[in-house]
Amino acid sequence: MSEKPVSEPRPALLSGIVRRARAHPRAFAAIAAAAALVVLGGGGLLAGAAVGTPNVETVAQVSAPPSATPTVTSTPTPTPEARSVPAAVTPAQPVRTCSIAEAASDPRLGTFSGSVRNATTGEILYDHGGGTYSRTASVMKVLTSAAALAVLGPDYRASTTVVAGTQPGQVVLVGGGDITLASGSSNIYPGAASMLDLAAQVTASLGGTPVTSIVLDSSAFAGDAWQPSWNRKELFDGWSSEVTALQVDGDRADPSSSQSTRSEDPIGRAGAAFASALGATGAPISQGVAPAGAATLGTVQSAPVSTMVQDALLRSDNTEAEMLARLTAIAQGSGNTFSALGASTPAALATYGLDTAGLVIVDGSGLSDDNGVSPNFLTALFAKIAAREGNLGIIADGLPVAGESGTLGGRFTGSNSDAAGHVIAKTGWIDTGYTLSGIIQAADGSVLTFAFFALDDVSDSSKQALDTITAAAYRCGNNLSNQ
Repeated sequence: MSEKPVSEPRPALLSGIVRRARAHPRAFAAIAAAAALVVLGGGGLLAGAAVGTPNVETVAQVSAPPSATPTVTSTPTPTPEARSVPAAVTPAQPVRTCSIAEAASDPRLGTFSGSVRNATTGEILYDHGGGTYSRTASVMKVLTSAAALAVLGPDYRASTTVVAGTQPGQVVLVGGGDITLASGSSNIYPGAASMLDLAAQVTASLGGTPVTSIVLDSSAFAGDAWQPSWNRKELFDGWSSEVTALQVDGDRADPSSSQSTRSEDPIGRAGAAFASALGATGAPISQGVAPAGAATLGTVQSAPVSTMVQDALLRSDNTEAEMLARLTAIAQGSGNTFSALGASTPAALATYGLDTAGLVIVDGSGLSDDNGVSPNFLTALFAKIAAREGNLGIIADGLPVAGESGTLGGRFTGSNSDAAGHVIAKTGWIDTGYTLSGIIQAADGSVLTFAFFALDDVSDSSKQALDTITAAAYRCGNNLSNQ
């Protein structure tokens, strides 16, 4: 059975309604509203009839509110969780793009390690095995000098004294560790005391009494005169003397030459020079100890430590460095032998606020392969030298200058010449390594400290490779990348 279709309104009726609505809009609107109410009310009646007659009591309960004011429950406002804030904002770090990796890969550097530090901020810009403790060669003289300045002070002078012996006419020459004492009027050491002056004082004190015998007292230093790990050829090649408290001219055969053959009896050579200065070449000479409380017949003093430090650094004088190291140990109360340096030098350097825990010190000159210093330690020490802390400005003023002075006078040439005059550093050379460490006034105006070690399979050409990587660091400045 099909559904009946709905009849559509006739068009004439619709058009009539529309015309009346347009003619009387307000009336038509009112009629429409009333019609809507009738429709809605009818719907409500129909709904009520559908569900039945409501219970009066129930309607009353629902429609009549209680006399008490109902409690309104408010919706709580959520409390936002506080976002964690870092205790300190990490400062922005520069992106550095300048590399010295190519220069560091030069095979002439052998086993290479190095460190470069911004001297102003202390930041390590470049670290290639910088924490490795290795032999330093003559860069060790910087540590020795810094220790001497801390303990002895820049004004300390070493004395050489003559006292009366136990017999008439006997004189005792007492060495106080001054290896710079000149056998004649002068030698290679600036401001050196003269044996001629000392002899003149003794002659005057004796008042015409002839010298009958000479005793040589070198007991201020004890133990080995030659560090067991040193190659003995350094003595015969003229680079270093035995370490004794009494000697003249650094025991050089030629007092005016930095490199000159040394003897195997520096104490005896000093005694012969003294006898000659006294005009008592026929007097017997022996070794012994000065009697306690003996009268002083004469005394002379070395140049101050400030002068000796700069001379030892500029010419890289091994004997002078050993003198400073030994006098430092004695003044500290550590002892008067090579073995005392292992405690005395680190203790002195610690007074600058440096971490010396890993240092291994067996000498003052750096000749030994058994020394151990890291590039990072050296850059930290040189940062203090650059800042001229304490008396360390003396070291800064005494270091060789690239292309201009000392052991760097003939270096930093050719393609590295742009760094000449801008690098002050200590050179190092032993059979098993070449080193270079110091301060760079970089091209961008920053101040860097550096330490580069070329060890093991090396040769004289390693020096040029060290100059090249140092010049590269000069060009990079604070833009140096640790890559």
